[in-house]
Amino acid sequence: MASTLRGERKRKFKAEINVVPYIDVMLVLLVIFMVASPMTNPSVINLPTAGQSTQPPSDYIEIALQPNAPSTISINSKGSANGKNTQESKESATNMTQLLKKLQEYHEAKPDLPVMVSADKEMKYDDIIKTISEAKKMGINRVGLATK
Repeated sequence: MASTLRGERKRKFKAEINVVPYIDVMLVLLVIFMVASPMTNPSVINLPTAGQSTQPPSDYIEIALQPNAPSTISINSKGSANGKNTQESKESATNMTQLLKKLQEYHEAKPDLPVMVSADKEMKYDDIIKTISEAKKMGINRVGLATK
């Protein structure tokens, strides 16, 4: 009874988790990621270099894309006598719809020819991909990019 007269109270246990240390750890991680994120440069893309194919096509439809000039489309064939490339019917197109119409005409005339897209390095990547995509939609199975 002497202990109850002194005014001792029974301790209640807390069933709570102390979250202050967790908040401190999260703030430290946030600072680390904020400092480390500018060190990486996501805009640089390292593209693989393209090797030559084992057998390049002897006859193909070439689409030449340039940023500030009309696009050209032609049928290239390798001459059997001298081995030099010759161009048949080189035509120019001022916009994408004209280019696709001419590509459709060439494909209907010679459906087995592959398409080679050669684009200037200043050309928008989106325009090149659209050209390749439209050629695939026409049913052209072999579509390639010309490289140096």
